[in-house]
Amino acid sequence: MASVHRKARNAPQATHVPKPVSPELISALEQTLYREARLLDQERYDEWVEMLAEDVHYHMPGIETRYRRDHTDQVHDLTRMAFYNDRITDLLKRLARLKTGTAWSEDPATRYTHLITNIEVETTEQDGEYRVFSNFLAYRSRNERDQDTLIGNREDIWRESGNGFVLSKRLIILKQNVLLSKNLNIYL
Repeated sequence: MASVHRKARNAPQATHVPKPVSPELISALEQTLYREARLLDQERYDEWVEMLAEDVHYHMPGIETRYRRDHTDQVHDLTRMAFYNDRITDLLKRLARLKTGTAWSEDPATRYTHLITNIEVETTEQDGEYRVFSNFLAYRSRNERDQDTLIGNREDIWRESGNGFVLSKRLIILKQNVLLSKNLNIYL
């Protein structure tokens, strides 16, 4: 799988040569990402979950600052620390917790804004699946003084489905060296 950052020496190497995609397909996938961002901003999580494939893998590894000569694979090694390393059941548990009324980090509610940019679409080895690269900026504000800005890159696999596309894989590379947020109750 191609990566959104400098490859580690032992990272998987891409062998697939992407085919050109039509402007209509690019536009459809861009609109899908913008819709996803709007649903997350509006906390319409039940609708967001409908955009996820049953086999979704939602992964945001914790990346340490290391010297360039250190080629440790911090992204693809799933045994390493991760902020998210979730399947659909994990995501559903996280979302169910929000509905209980006991999630102190969401009472009062957080206000979110997701900005999605630099969208690039490639074909994959599988017909009907597309690798979508994007950058994000997610801002959240809670209470009087709590504000967080998260910036990074995403590498997704979106799969054609009966009603558009579903997300089957998301790799999130956060650019902050140290995450200073009091919690990480946000989807990127």
